[in-house]
Amino acid sequence: MNEKFSPALSSYSTTPSPSDYDDNDISIGCQLFVDINLEKSCERGYRKAEVLNLRKVKKESGEDEKKFDNEETEIVELQYYVHFVEFNKRLDEWVSIDRLDFSRPIEPPRASLTPINGTTPPNLSIMSPNVGSPLYFDSPALSPSPSPVSHYSITKEQELEKLRHGGGMSGTQSHLYRVRNIEKIQIGRHTVSPWYFSPYPQEFCELPMIFICEFCLSYFGNVNHLKRHLEKCKLMHPPGNEIYHADNPKISFFEIDGHQQKTYCRNLCLLSKLFLDHKTLYYDVDPFLFYVMCIRDSKGCHLIGHFSKEKDSQEGHNLACILTLPQYQRQGYGRLLISFSYELSKVEGKIGTPEKPLSDLGLLSYRAYWSETIFDFLLDKHEHNEEISIQEIAEDTKIATPDILQTLQSLGMLRTYRGQQVILLSDSVLAAHKKAKKKNQFKIDTELLQWSPPRFTATQLRYAY
Repeated sequence: MNEKFSPALSSYSTTPSPSDYDDNDISIGCQLFVDINLEKSCERGYRKAEVLNLRKVKKESGEDEKKFDNEETEIVELQYYVHFVEFNKRLDEWVSIDRLDFSRPIEPPRASLTPINGTTPPNLSIMSPNVGSPLYFDSPALSPSPSPVSHYSITKEQELEKLRHGGGMSGTQSHLYRVRNIEKIQIGRHTVSPWYFSPYPQEFCELPMIFICEFCLSYFGNVNHLKRHLEKCKLMHPPGNEIYHADNPKISFFEIDGHQQKTYCRNLCLLSKLFLDHKTLYYDVDPFLFYVMCIRDSKGCHLIGHFSKEKDSQEGHNLACILTLPQYQRQGYGRLLISFSYELSKVEGKIGTPEKPLSDLGLLSYRAYWSETIFDFLLDKHEHNEEISIQEIAEDTKIATPDILQTLQSLGMLRTYRGQQVILLSDSVLAAHKKAKKKNQFKIDTELLQWSPPRFTATQLRYAY
């Protein structure tokens, strides 16, 4: 059988041979080669990975395993939570020792894990297979701060509480969020594997799956609890004003005030954090408006995605956070969300830009939207032989000038001619634009948008109303 390997991985693909290294050389923060999971990545072979955490789990007994005389004897397996270097964090996972390569040197952590002030790390605890709390949540080896601070003096519960009630998540200095803590979620008829950490209550982090009501976004640890909730939950759509209602496809947008609907918005942020790494918020939802996109059927309005927006952005942001749920990705809904945010900016008469940094998927979606929108404007002006400026593009599309320049530069369309900057529309660029236009299935019909910009007084913006 002929197998093809990636050239970048050809040197990693051999079976490891015995060496002087063993599991005693592994500590949090060290780097070694690990067999990458083929189900999650198109790559294969051994790649360098950083160990972020350790745990002990009960190992399920198989028929071919040795039977112990004492039936109460537990088979315990040590697992390692690893991040593959230069790979997206979505591929981070718990691995067993048989996937580690001890034939190559193990790079030690950047700093020692020796406890400070005589304190000792917590002991390993035994958990059920595939679930369980990580062993270490803080370590000098992974802390971004170089100052020698005692990390073991802060308990896991205190750190979780700090994250849950600390407002924005993007500025947290702890690496606690680096370890994914939820195994699976079920929302509606979809079962989804989360990508990142989200500060759900600790008791839910030790369950194999959590169940989420797709209408009010309440979460439960047992399917029977969810069924009892559904008998009482009368909500069939997000608790806000429907500001857009289309029939083909059956898409609706709802505007929700974070101050008026705290519980729903916090649950929405918890759900979003499972699939967003760079930024999100959980507790402090008052300064934000949430625009939720749903698809309608006879049972109600089912959540597709959403974006949040500051009520009063001093930086000119027209979007703070955006997410399309994984089960609806690669279907054009992400671009629809972006387009809707700019339609709101046009109604407001303001040039807007998304809050940075963008996730990798978010950046791809935005670049696709910016490219297509700018091309449409340029082609329209080209047909009328009109001269244009970058400021004119910004005023018409409401795309910020830096975003326009970045898009044109990334496509190689900005050139210098006789001492002036000109925009070059090459045949290859036009062909790529026509191809992208064919893929774009959905568009916002501005005639269906029933919305006027909300106004808030200075007192209301202090979030005490």
